[in-house]
Amino acid sequence: MSPSPEREPAVRAEPARPALPRLDLPLGRRRRLLPEYDPDAFGRMSERIARFLGTGRFLVWMTVTIIIWVVWNVWAPRELRFDPYPFIFLTLVLSLQASYAAPLILLAQNRQDDRDRVNLEQDRKQNERSIADTEYLSREVAALRIGLGEVATRDWIRSELEDLLRVLDERRPPLPIEPSARSSVERSAERSAEPPGSDTEDH
Repeated sequence: MSPSPEREPAVRAEPARPALPRLDLPLGRRRRLLPEYDPDAFGRMSERIARFLGTGRFLVWMTVTIIIWVVWNVWAPRELRFDPYPFIFLTLVLSLQASYAAPLILLAQNRQDDRDRVNLEQDRKQNERSIADTEYLSREVAALRIGLGEVATRDWIRSELEDLLRVLDERRPPLPIEPSARSSVERSAERSAEPPGSDTEDH
């Protein structure tokens, strides 16, 4: 019998694993059922609308529109009136305008409050830095004053030198008078003692 060839072990096919998201790549955008919008852009638009609602121009235009609406639905031919008295459609339009204006105004106020809060926080930090700088400068000025108090000024040095010279003059012994100088001193003393006119009598 010929030896049977060795059978190779059967390789089992492993099920394919789902590909895991890579950590070095950003995730893709997920689909959402609700529409997406930019909150900042919507907030800016709401601020513009709220700013316009708070102007006199809006009040004038709204007043003119209501007057034209009422006059048309009262004096126009009956077949052309689209909102006869008691003006139910006008009431509905004004209610709808008010229901949208209130949230827009509140949204604009919230954004303004957020900006004010950020500005106040920045002002507070700036004030703290200014106070710290002022305290540092005050300490430096005080240190300079203390240092200047210990520095010898020109007047102080001059007064000290004058005192030292005065002390030296007091301690210095009198100088001896030489004979020639003594005779001249005595002669001058004698001359001062003679009565006036004696020199003329000798001649």
